Amino acid sequence: MNARILLSAAVLAFGAQMAQAAPVARVNGTDITEAEIAFAEAEVGAEIAGLPAESRRRVLVEYLVEAHLFASEAAKDKLDAAKDFEERAAYYKLRALRDTFYEKKVRDAITDAQAKAAYDEQIAKLKPEPEVRARHILVKTKEEAADLVKQLKGGADFNELAKKSADGPSANTGGDLGYFSKGQMVKVFEDTAFALQPGQISDPVQSEFGWHVIKVEDKRNRPVPSFDEVKDQIVASLVQNQLRETVQKLRSSAKVEIVDPELKKAIEEDAKAAAIETTTQQK
Repeated sequence: MNARILLSAAVLAFGAQMAQAAPVARVNGTDITEAEIAFAEAEVGAEIAGLPAESRRRVLVEYLVEAHLFASEAAKDKLDAAKDFEERAAYYKLRALRDTFYEKKVRDAITDAQAKAAYDEQIAKLKPEPEVRARHILVKTKEEAADLVKQLKGGADFNELAKKSADGPSANTGGDLGYFSKGQMVKVFEDTAFALQPGQISDPVQSEFGWHVIKVEDKRNRPVPSFDEVKDQIVASLVQNQLRETVQKLRSSAKVEIVDPELKKAIEEDAKAAAIETTTQQK
């Protein structure tokens, strides 16, 4: 790699850093940066979540402009010397340190390799779960259902009959229910569907919803989700485990005293109840 390429790479990197650090707005000469916008969104983003992205950004900048104006006036009035300001500033510093520790030592400590290993472990434990893809026609009486079975055995198209005859939301899709596993349908419907082979049509089946005629289209084992499909959930679970372990480790080496007697009693009672519940669950 020659000097010109190295220089170009350096210029590009420097330009990216400058773009990231470039101010978005200024209030009396004080910059409002992208970092401030990110912090503001973390603080008040839930209140403006329904707005389009550009509108949210504009609202956040206006929020920060007002914050800078208020802060400037507060400093002029020496409000930053008041005791309640010092207490509030100390709390915000505590929260900022906590959030930074969480991001750097807990959340960002989870690697893709750890997530993939957890995925592989969970997939290895999965047992095949049978699924059925079925269509059905739901009608009010047994006689209607029996007549439908007769028409179907005579060569009528299930899809068309479902659109014309069925009650319920699946009528528009030709009665197609998609794939489902055990436990997702009422038991009598489920038992009938799983007992049929692909292409077979049931006799009339009664459930709490009425009378069904069922046709099984396909049977399979539920497909295993890919790593990319479940990565976010796995990472979230690993982060929660990491957070719990970190809290336990820090608490075990710290001296935590609850001085308020009533609060201390309530916490001890909660701890006892949690211990009893854990013991009960383990039996």
